[in-house]
Amino acid sequence: MSPDRGMSRAIWPPGYSRVMVSRRVVAPVPPPELRPAWPGSTVDAQGRSLYVRRAGTAGSPPAVFVHGLGGSATNWTDLMDLLSGDLDSHAVDLPGHGRSAPPARGRYDLDSHAAAVVGYIESHGLGPVHLLGNSMGGAISTRIAAERPDLVRSLTLISPALPHLNRAKGSDPRLPLLLMPGLSGLTRRYLARLPAEQRVQSVIDVCFADPSRIPAQRLAETIEEARRRQSLPWALDSLVGSLRGIARAYVDRSSRNLWSQAALVSAPTLLVYGKQDRMVSFTTAAKAAATFPNSRLLALDHVGHVAQMEDPATVAEAVRELLAGADAALVG
Repeated sequence: MSPDRGMSRAIWPPGYSRVMVSRRVVAPVPPPELRPAWPGSTVDAQGRSLYVRRAGTAGSPPAVFVHGLGGSATNWTDLMDLLSGDLDSHAVDLPGHGRSAPPARGRYDLDSHAAAVVGYIESHGLGPVHLLGNSMGGAISTRIAAERPDLVRSLTLISPALPHLNRAKGSDPRLPLLLMPGLSGLTRRYLARLPAEQRVQSVIDVCFADPSRIPAQRLAETIEEARRRQSLPWALDSLVGSLRGIARAYVDRSSRNLWSQAALVSAPTLLVYGKQDRMVSFTTAAKAAATFPNSRLLALDHVGHVAQMEDPATVAEAVRELLAGADAALVG
């Protein structure tokens, strides 16, 4: 399909390229001094209790960051740092994730997570926002952008968990077991007994193209957070419940199927895919670029599932280009 599909509806500034961009990043260099996680607090989001980390300057354009399955707001620390001069950033811990309490009714489906993010945006008067999502957070953000376009000024999706049949090479074989009634209990008990260091390393091995590139400081922070999470009675429930929510979205054949909703997104969209992604097959990148009407695709060599952590500088540069395009559209 032509990369110019949807240009009649595009709102990028004149001359803005929508063609696929591939940047060769052999060894991304982390910032010389890594800052700790951004400070946060527990806030009300229309009756839901969410922990939100803040960065940037109040008065700058608001942005909301949505992490992936089993992640937290700290997945965005470095990207938020690089964009602190451009955005008033709000990174949410989804219900039952990070430092947020579990949902009152124990629901972790895509709609419930989306409602929590929408509730936060509305209750704090932030919309329209620049919305950024990774993996499951990308699926959540797609649904919000399709159903609540009034709340979304631009959309950045990093390896979004959109339905696909191709299992990425090297993906974690234990995740599907959590969906199977006969094996779910055994898998949960196995994961619960794993030391925090081992659990973290297994996630990094799957999510990073080159696990050795994670800075020692970030590894230590992640292990410390995993130890804290192990003591929470709802930690595995949030993981299993959210995974099942994604699985249900994958088999949805209604008009609210995520691919159908992707075609409805009107906001300028940046799609970021790592060519070495073991969780979301890179083969979905071209379909995403052809489906989101007003999109640009950034494909990164030697990057896996979490480009915002593996190569935050390149992602930040692309986001700034997206912001410029969205601002130009408003002026125009």
